[in-house]
Amino acid sequence: MSTTPPVIGTRMDANATTNDAGEARNAHGVRVLNMERLSAPKRRRRNQPAWLGSTIANIVLLVAVAYALLPALWLFIASTKNLTDLFGTNGFAFGNEFHLWSNITYLFQTQDGIYLRWMLNTIGYAGGGALLAALLAVMAGYAFDKYDFGGKEKLFGLVLVGVMIPATALALPTYLLASKIGLTDTYLGVFLPGLVFPFGVYLARIFSAANVPDALIDAARVDGASEMRTFFSVALPILRPGFVTILLFQFTAIWNSFFLPLVMLSDPKLYPVNLGLYVWNTTALSQGNPDDYLLAITGSLISIVPLVLLFMTLQRFWRSGMTAGALD
Repeated sequence: MSTTPPVIGTRMDANATTNDAGEARNAHGVRVLNMERLSAPKRRRRNQPAWLGSTIANIVLLVAVAYALLPALWLFIASTKNLTDLFGTNGFAFGNEFHLWSNITYLFQTQDGIYLRWMLNTIGYAGGGALLAALLAVMAGYAFDKYDFGGKEKLFGLVLVGVMIPATALALPTYLLASKIGLTDTYLGVFLPGLVFPFGVYLARIFSAANVPDALIDAARVDGASEMRTFFSVALPILRPGFVTILLFQFTAIWNSFFLPLVMLSDPKLYPVNLGLYVWNTTALSQGNPDDYLLAITGSLISIVPLVLLFMTLQRFWRSGMTAGALD
């Protein structure tokens, strides 16, 4: 068998011949490759219009948007109804009168305004917990990236294992540990577990490796800056998009946390808002109290407002942070 490599050309040799296998060979018997044919774009499949792919993608996108927004739309419309319209009209049709403001007033007056207390509890759990968790995660990720110490990669492997363990699976062990040290039915029993965020450590290491040059850190050390000052004055401003991204992730996770407060708390005054709404909804189902349906629905609508405002306020940092570690 001949091992002569083929000749690559932009056009077919005039003396080239084609054998039964469809191969073109020149006068010396060397196979000739036609680059014009190789580089020509593939023809579109027959009977496949150019707009079909984009149309399918747009339909899938619209379905995803509808899946996300329709529950929120139903929640808003239901919050504008009284009990008669809530159970007597279509879920996506407004009632005869607009009762949103009266429902909100009733919500904040029920049980001596306990809903406001639940909201403040949730802001404390999620806001304070996410802020400290993001700071600790960024510090840990920066340390994993910039420092060399024994067992670093093994320790980081444990962090990745923590990423894969769902928080719900840790709720019961956390409760048992908290009961041993007297933290059940306290603010700290819900607040302290939110400070641990392995996924944030993972993200912070990626952000640090992609955006904080080692030369910049070395220059700060040469100038006499301490390690803490180097981190807070040099590295942290660069890592701000990553910090905000981690903050938003953890804030949302704590805000939506349900099972840990459920097993940790028994005093209604310590409840976060989602646990309080669950109690109202359960009361409406078990005791047949229809007023609690309106409380749960209107309270659910109000509870998503802080999340929307937070994302709208920090979205410019969040967008840049999500792509900070991407490859060019």
